Amino acid sequence: MKDGMYYAPEGTPNRVVEPGEFIFAAIALDHGHIYGMCNGLIEAGAELKWVYDPDPKKVEHFRRQFPQAKAASSEEEIMNDPEVRLIAGAAVPSQRCALGLRAMDAGKDYFTDKTPFTSLEQLEMARQKVSETGRKYMVYYSERLHVESAVYAGQLIKNGAIGRVIHVAGFGPHRLNLPSRPDWFFQREHYGGILTDIGSHQVEQFLFYAGAQDAQVVHSKVANYHHKEYPEFEDFGDASLVADNGATNYFRVDWFTPDGLATWGDGRTIILGTDGYIELRKYIDVARDPEGDHVYLVDHKGMHHIPVKGKVGYPFFGELILDCLNRTENAMTQSHAFKAAELCLKAQEMAIRIE
Repeated sequence: MKDGMYYAPEGTPNRVVEPGEFIFAAIALDHGHIYGMCNGLIEAGAELKWVYDPDPKKVEHFRRQFPQAKAASSEEEIMNDPEVRLIAGAAVPSQRCALGLRAMDAGKDYFTDKTPFTSLEQLEMARQKVSETGRKYMVYYSERLHVESAVYAGQLIKNGAIGRVIHVAGFGPHRLNLPSRPDWFFQREHYGGILTDIGSHQVEQFLFYAGAQDAQVVHSKVANYHHKEYPEFEDFGDASLVADNGATNYFRVDWFTPDGLATWGDGRTIILGTDGYIELRKYIDVARDPEGDHVYLVDHKGMHHIPVKGKVGYPFFGELILDCLNRTENAMTQSHAFKAAELCLKAQEMAIRIE
């Protein structure tokens, strides 16, 4: 997979509901992550009933992979269907909040691609709507939720494998692949900036692995080093955060993955604890193994390499379905989803611009 825009992992089906028990629809196909979102839900037993996008070519392409989805004549046709419990959407980032508000007003839970917002004002509107309606506004932070090594790292930390987490370093390089990118991708108003966009993955992982409820952005930077033909684009960003429990974080995101890499980005996470550390080589182990999902663990007992591809699965999707049915918060709390969004927006807002 050379293009991260269409990263859509397939796992072993682990159905948590019976056929027809949980029905969802896809609206807005602007980002290829919608394929991964739908794959995950279907593998967990959800039934995809509808799809809608104003562009019929996108709908046609989508239905080639998901022929069970009926092409709706309008968004309203889906919103008015009482069988539909959840709307999955991958709209242009600046439009994701508005779609979520409409979904919640229609009595549906909402599952959006990251980044869920491009402004703090949108975040506040979503918070108010969640409070008003009791519906869910969940986010596809795929670099943790849809990566087996990242899932396994969370299990190791929960079981005390490295003690208390005190630092998380995240690296999220992506291949730009210019021909595949739509115009909105380069327009600040629509994509929100690099820290808002792909930085959201990194902030979410830090909060999760550190077990933090909140954090402060200490420092952040953005730059457009090499793509001056797109003056509103940012091809590099980094930030440093300190969590409410004392854990610290540094992350870097960029669009400089070279053509020689056999995948779309050499995503890595290093988690330091008081009793050891974990390194995740998520998508590839460079020059050694073209497969991803390598976990390296160093603890008081020794050095361990744990390849977990195909062994862990993606429990988030089944947990999300059951959360929607039972009104629980096992997949991800609403406060966590919103806090990760808030912090990446603040990092973007305060970033020093390197000229």
